[in-house]
Amino acid sequence: MTFLAGRYDELLLASTSSARRALLDGLGLPYRAVAPGVDEVVAPGTPVAQVVAQLAERKARAVAALHPRSLVIGADQLVSLDGRALGKPADAAAARAQLAALAGRGHEILTGVCVMGPGFLVTEVDVARLHVRALSAEELDGYVALGEWLGCAGGYRVEGRGQALFSRIEGDRSSIQGLPMQRVVRLLREASVRFF
Repeated sequence: MTFLAGRYDELLLASTSSARRALLDGLGLPYRAVAPGVDEVVAPGTPVAQVVAQLAERKARAVAALHPRSLVIGADQLVSLDGRALGKPADAAAARAQLAALAGRGHEILTGVCVMGPGFLVTEVDVARLHVRALSAEELDGYVALGEWLGCAGGYRVEGRGQALFSRIEGDRSSIQGLPMQRVVRLLREASVRFF
């Protein structure tokens, strides 16, 4: 394919996340989404930035091992509150507890991204800062009842009704949604991908 400059067989996204696919779709490049199927356990006490970097690279490497001539994008994301990682809540009660902990406070979303292919490997971490409004018990219950928390670190989806949870958002909005597109574009360009 000409956009891959003859260096790679295809572009692969090591994720089945609908949010990540929607962001990558926006570039208009042909690609395939492939489930990485990796173990996401990391050593206890690992700093959040290292966790997302390790997992993004682990996902990219898993897909690249099956498609060694492809250019692969891997990503991982966690919410960090006071340096402690908040992952995807297991149920509505856990989602409510996460949102209650975030209410009236600032927190960070760290998104690791890894782009790798033959002769190319770069892993980076993007950090965005979000400030959640003070929320009443009724607002917490109402938002959780929407189900937007499903599959979302921190218990919210910023591109949905969850937008109303925030008083301020600082950083790359696409990163918050799961894939830091400014970084992705730069890394793909560094890997010789052509966009136009």
